[in-house]
Amino acid sequence: MRHRLALLILLVCAAPLRAQEDPASAARAAMQELEAATVALEKADGARDRVRALTTTIRAYESGLAAMREGLRRAATREGELSRDLGARDGEVAQLLGVLLTIETAPTPVRLLHPAGPLGSARAGMMLADVTPELNTRAAALREDLEEVQTLRLLQNTAMRTLENGLASVQQARTDLSKAIAARTDLPRRFTEDPVRTAILISSTETLDGFASGLSEMARGDIAATNADIRELKGSIDLPVQGVVLHGAGKADAAGIARNGMLVAARPRALVTSPTAATIRYRGPLLDLGNVVILEPQADTLFVLSGLAEVYGDAGEVIPAGTPIGLMGGESPQIGAILSLSGDGTGTESSETLYIEVREGGSPVDPETWFRTDKDG
Repeated sequence: MRHRLALLILLVCAAPLRAQEDPASAARAAMQELEAATVALEKADGARDRVRALTTTIRAYESGLAAMREGLRRAATREGELSRDLGARDGEVAQLLGVLLTIETAPTPVRLLHPAGPLGSARAGMMLADVTPELNTRAAALREDLEEVQTLRLLQNTAMRTLENGLASVQQARTDLSKAIAARTDLPRRFTEDPVRTAILISSTETLDGFASGLSEMARGDIAATNADIRELKGSIDLPVQGVVLHGAGKADAAGIARNGMLVAARPRALVTSPTAATIRYRGPLLDLGNVVILEPQADTLFVLSGLAEVYGDAGEVIPAGTPIGLMGGESPQIGAILSLSGDGTGTESSETLYIEVREGGSPVDPETWFRTDKDG
């Protein structure tokens, strides 16, 4: 009897701390966000401004998919922790059940016997009375762990269907957006591009500096003046794509090359939008920069964005803030990649990079003087 009570006390005192976080709630919230985006996509079909409605919808999907990825990773991590913990406690649980079963099935006279006599039996009874509430607590905690594992597994199975629908819907929204932009005819223009002059300028320049300085040569006729002024927005403009800064201006990248702009890591097929109202001065392939969009938010200021797979709009158009100007490259992630834990916390899912350069008066300046990057220091 003494050995059994000692074993019970040891098992009670060895109870692990329970996790405080609730990954299941986070995953459910992400599922609701994706479902709301699906409703928004259906409404966008009848919206007067389809470009704006689809842009908002795609942003909602991107945010929802990112939240879903994080929520499901947390859920899978928590399930793994619980499963490993329960597996490691198999022996402990078996001992606990064995002791309880022995006590329960032992005849009452035998349970009352103690080697130390009546006094020992009384003490043993007091110890058992003290331990019993803790045993109930341990049993309840074990039951909660098992129920949480079942909930998390069911949640992940349900989320698979939500993810399938979300991935298909965001792809449909991107296709619809491309068509809506192509059909748009209501944007004002400051100039009309001359394709011959543009081709000559591209072939005769070897640097971004040279191309930027010759932008005025691309137009047919004069370029209308602009009185746009965004100086009050300096330092508070959102990045044109959802992502994180990899390298600041003047810092060497993985190839050891230091550039005048900053490099932002983004997810494949992420939507790129105009950070402010601006004139599209150029869009298309340029030098070794891939597809480039050059925006002029105010006189003598250029935002140069490169690394896009697709570009929208036409040179000369004046576009509002938040207008789609392109998509990042890469392949849309499959469900297995979204659920994978291999890249958790490392940013490996943000495999595409957008280069952002800002030029004032013909010279490059640090983009972080204009854009809010949420970096410390």
